[in-house]
Amino acid sequence: MSKISPENYFNTDHLKTDLKKRSVRGGAVTIAAQSSKFILKFGSTIVLARLLVPEDYGLIGMATVVIGFVEYFKDLGLSTATIQRREINHQQISTLFWINIAVACLVALVVALLAPVVASFYNEPRLRDITLVLAINFIFGGLTVQHQALLKRQMQFTSLAKVEIVSMFAGVASAIVAAYWGFNYWALVVMLIATSVTNAIGVWLACSWRPGLPKRNSGVGSMLAYGSNITGFGLVNYFSRNLDNILIGRRWGSQELGLYAQAYKLILLPIQQINTPVTSVALPTLSSLQSEPQKYCRYYYKAMLSIAALGLPTIGFLFAFADKVILVVLGEQWLETVPIFKLLMPAALNATVGVGLGWAYQSLGNVGRQLRWGIGSSIINSILFIFGVRWGAMGVAAAFGLSRPLFFFVGFAYCYDRTPLKLTQLLAHLRFPIIASMGAMVILTSTSLFTFFPDNPYLSLLIDLGFYLLFYFLIWILLPNGKESLWGMFRLTKILRQK
Repeated sequence: MSKISPENYFNTDHLKTDLKKRSVRGGAVTIAAQSSKFILKFGSTIVLARLLVPEDYGLIGMATVVIGFVEYFKDLGLSTATIQRREINHQQISTLFWINIAVACLVALVVALLAPVVASFYNEPRLRDITLVLAINFIFGGLTVQHQALLKRQMQFTSLAKVEIVSMFAGVASAIVAAYWGFNYWALVVMLIATSVTNAIGVWLACSWRPGLPKRNSGVGSMLAYGSNITGFGLVNYFSRNLDNILIGRRWGSQELGLYAQAYKLILLPIQQINTPVTSVALPTLSSLQSEPQKYCRYYYKAMLSIAALGLPTIGFLFAFADKVILVVLGEQWLETVPIFKLLMPAALNATVGVGLGWAYQSLGNVGRQLRWGIGSSIINSILFIFGVRWGAMGVAAAFGLSRPLFFFVGFAYCYDRTPLKLTQLLAHLRFPIIASMGAMVILTSTSLFTFFPDNPYLSLLIDLGFYLLFYFLIWILLPNGKESLWGMFRLTKILRQK
């Protein structure tokens, strides 16, 4: 795909004339890219899990809890504001760029100053140097915020995909080499730094727009207000989602945290490979349709069905064969994570379809409501974590995982209020993958008829996957109107392959 001239990055009228094809083509590109990234990430997980120990992951987990929290200030929600805004200009984006840079430098300084505090909080001296080095990441991140937003706004998904794959490969390769040569937890630090640096270089090469000087009266006030609500939601949500890591690390140490963090990471890994590419296409598309309610709803429900059709069977399969998955992916030394892994499954289900909340809030401009929902849900999550930590990682996983179904219904009902979207319509679209994935899971967990090659976990897991998919599609077809729904999904897959 050819580059856009710098002066044309702000106009999106040309996208609407061919929105469906661009959306489908963008979905195809991002799914293909995400598949490549999944292979890289999955492969690196397998290799690094055998070169490193749970304590190494626990140390990085302790540091990244603090770093990830302050990282939200780097963006300030301004990338989403650039994507969602109907009209933008060079002066506005230039001003936002320099705001992002200033904030990124400030955040890097704050993280560096907090390094001794982090080490003292966890009573782990090694965290001081880890935190100091990781502070560098914020500078490179701030350089890319507006360039990436412009590429997404123009649906330049091919360029974004190339950059993401190359930067991830650079990070993974660097980490494996470092781990092989005995750098231990520093291998994970090297991976984060190498990925950020390569990503920054790639984004600037892909996007030909260059910022001008900031302007005081450039009209960014409403964009800053929009971004502040997104940042506020991100901060409170991040705190509640990472309080579990803080509490476990503080009370039970790096070993216990390493087991919990790796189980959580493995659960979300395949889900993120589905949600990320669909979101990168869905958000700009839905933003362009916000003034056309019928088209908006039709596109939204189809995107949610696509995510559920891929994500829900993944969760069902992981739950049914958790012990084999852990053994194959992480190795025998990680089998202690199996019960934690299973208890977190409802959280994975919620994360799969819960991405639709962000789509609706942000594309319709209801970020104030999103912030209020984030504050309320974060308070409840914090109470659950504090209650569960007395029983260690298992207690936290149980408290968090088992409460997710309630969060699903309350969250979507609140989000859809006073919008054209309806929870009943969402459930009507999602009923096929929900019933089919749960049915296949129940069949395979309640019988031992399909146990083959017990001495070869790799081959056994592959056969289990075949049976799971067989029952998944069979149940879907047998449901009322299931055949028509499944055929529609296959037609979409065919279009994606052609594009």
